[in-house]
Amino acid sequence: MSSRRSGQTDQHRSLRVGGNILLVIGLALICASVMAGPAERAKFIHDRLAGVPPVPSPAATQAEPLLVQMSSLVAAGNVEAAALLATRTETFYAVTLKTMAAPWTNREQTPFVPLDDYLATFIGVVRDDLDLRRLLWDDIVYVGNATQLPAYASANNDHYEALENQGLSLRDTLELRSQAALTGLPAEASAGILTSRSAAKAFFIDGTNRAMLRFTLMNHLCRDLEQLEDITGVPDRIRQDVSRSPGGDSRLFNNGCVGCHTGMDPLAQAFAYYNFEYTDTPENGRLVYTAGQVQDKYLINADNFPHGFRTPDDQWANYWRAGPNRVLGWDASQPGAGQGASSMGAELANSAAFAQCQVEKVFATVCLRKPADASDRSLVSQAVARFADSGYQLRQVFVDTATYCSAGLAP
Repeated sequence: MSSRRSGQTDQHRSLRVGGNILLVIGLALICASVMAGPAERAKFIHDRLAGVPPVPSPAATQAEPLLVQMSSLVAAGNVEAAALLATRTETFYAVTLKTMAAPWTNREQTPFVPLDDYLATFIGVVRDDLDLRRLLWDDIVYVGNATQLPAYASANNDHYEALENQGLSLRDTLELRSQAALTGLPAEASAGILTSRSAAKAFFIDGTNRAMLRFTLMNHLCRDLEQLEDITGVPDRIRQDVSRSPGGDSRLFNNGCVGCHTGMDPLAQAFAYYNFEYTDTPENGRLVYTAGQVQDKYLINADNFPHGFRTPDDQWANYWRAGPNRVLGWDASQPGAGQGASSMGAELANSAAFAQCQVEKVFATVCLRKPADASDRSLVSQAVARFADSGYQLRQVFVDTATYCSAGLAP
């Protein structure tokens, strides 16, 4: 009995000690948050936006001059100005923005990819405070303007990999160009990152081109197809390759497949003239555009359901404007139907979901967590409104979010 009591006493003592340690740690974190001064808040903002710790001066006698300047601004109550300074650092572009957007460029959603035209265009648009919606529809691409770089090429990524490998500044060397002028695409067929070589290589290769729509929805509206299922729509544009009785059971189609394909297929028709074809190596290849000629991939497996929709052109329509997916906030000034990737990209980019998605992604990048409580959701709502008021300049969202998260020195 004595031995048992001794064991229980030791266990209780351990629990009390462990509890006291946790209490001390919790109080320390609370005190650190409450007592954080301008220097601590400035460093927090710098680290989250610049993506790297501040570097001391060469003499190592004082902190980085930028951090000193930011601390002074925070002390004066101008936290936004301090955050704006951090968005002008080289690493904001080369580290923070690149790491944030890299998973959008590939099916595996890995951030471990080289710089490419998709990433350079996103970074350039943010740097130049352009309307971010242009990413999905405009005739734009960013390239490096340094003379030592290999020329931009539609068939490989050498230009961008050299820009990154040579350590050239993304803040200083990126230059806005016409995508059509560089690639030979018709201007009306150029649609920003949707027709970038990187996106084409990832989402137009093989398959049925539905992947381009799916990953665009995931990356820029924060919705995967399962979240958009709607079995109440009219399935008149579902292609022939989708069986109406998979496994011999039509209920699987009527209660499952139709939910995604009813809305997806009419939108993905915008990509009917696009393909990606490899050239000499598995890494080299180019976007192919066949104006007026539907790619064969849209007509494959017609025997699955011969009475299904046979794609005749690139005329798209947004069936999700009706039904439950109206919650995505489609812009009434957009026509809801059109021809080709550019106009369809504009339809997506002008939705309320696009703006909300960008703000939520920035929040996760800066605060290292998703919005969790009423305060977070209020900040997101305010940032969405200010994002729109600023002309959809994403740097403003970074500034607003860093200002908010640094107030409590979010873990």
